[in-house]
Amino acid sequence: MALVHMRDMLNHAYRNGYAVGAFDLVSLDFLQAIVDAAEKCQAPVILSLAESHFDYFDFELTMAAVEAAARRSTVPVAIHLDHGATLESAQQGIRLGCNGIMVDNSLLALEQNITATRAIVEMAHGCDIPVEGELGYVAGVEGEDAERHPGDIVYTSAEEAWHYVERTGVDFLAVSIGTVHGRMQGEPDLDFERLAQINEALNLPLVIHGGTGLSPTQFQRLIANGVAKINYYTALADAAGEQIAANLSRGARGYTQCVKDIQLAIGTEVERCIRLWGGSGRATELMQQCRPWQNVEHLIFYNLSCSEQDAETVIAEGERVLATIPGVRQVFAGKTLDESGQYRYCWRVQFASAAVVDTYRDHPLHVSYANTYFRPNAGDRVTLDFAPALGLRLQQGADPSTDQQIAGHIS
Repeated sequence: MALVHMRDMLNHAYRNGYAVGAFDLVSLDFLQAIVDAAEKCQAPVILSLAESHFDYFDFELTMAAVEAAARRSTVPVAIHLDHGATLESAQQGIRLGCNGIMVDNSLLALEQNITATRAIVEMAHGCDIPVEGELGYVAGVEGEDAERHPGDIVYTSAEEAWHYVERTGVDFLAVSIGTVHGRMQGEPDLDFERLAQINEALNLPLVIHGGTGLSPTQFQRLIANGVAKINYYTALADAAGEQIAANLSRGARGYTQCVKDIQLAIGTEVERCIRLWGGSGRATELMQQCRPWQNVEHLIFYNLSCSEQDAETVIAEGERVLATIPGVRQVFAGKTLDESGQYRYCWRVQFASAAVVDTYRDHPLHVSYANTYFRPNAGDRVTLDFAPALGLRLQQGADPSTDQQIAGHIS
């Protein structure tokens, strides 16, 4: 298992002077190319899915593949919702497996941005998930992403950045210092003095959106001034498009002929960036310092003292309500096949992390359901919370007896 806490990953990068690539993906070709390049470089990587790209793929279906790829990877991986616009989309991202959230309220006035972002931070932190905020505005200039980011650049100020971070509690901050979404026109002119002031004021990992078109020297100066995460997409899309065009020029006609070597083209650019940004060879070191990202299974075995008809109501209401609580990924209501056993019913509620155990228990929706429907009818019950028995250190060859293998309680 190589899915790790994104907060640990970026704090390590920030402390050690390198940046992790957050590569936006829009298809399985992008996904496989990004992971393969990271493994080739033995580097950490962030698999990023931008809400602004959801027209190109089914988010729920794609996330299933992204999570599977992350968990089987041999290098540290985090999964990030990029440019999430609302509290609801952030909750959906967490439900589907994201363990990092980027809030894009950059077009709002400062106080509105703070209010909207703070609500998302409170929800995500209740799931132990870090949040990236954005202050200032990175506009689009040319290319696929430009039309999704219209308008003029608004630069981030150090004073407003400090006020924003203090009020919202974000873990990372995306700043605007002259980069653009899409392709650059002409020589990029970045305000490094502004970036240095922001870094000094905040002392937390900074993020650059719009990495395409920057020079190696500019990337090095960004990282030296606190940038620990670089978002990257346009150059990957261009590499893919150029490979398809080359295939067509050679007479390709069918789909598989048209996309031949597309993963190689994308992966080559990903590998170039990883090496340029200093992430190559960091995987082993980072694995030892990052907590594994582990879902928790909340199990309740119970009997109901009510009629069969009322039991159906209790279960149906639970399925409806519990699935909407932040941090809940799946809800399964089961009935035993062997009625001679001690318990006839069970709930299996999958939590995004161990932190959700407490936030779920105290959430108003859970409290209301439990007090109104469940506890009056299910006096005979056992509740247990299970974490994966074999954690990240076992994957690295450590002695599993030193790990906490099962977390549980009975109520």
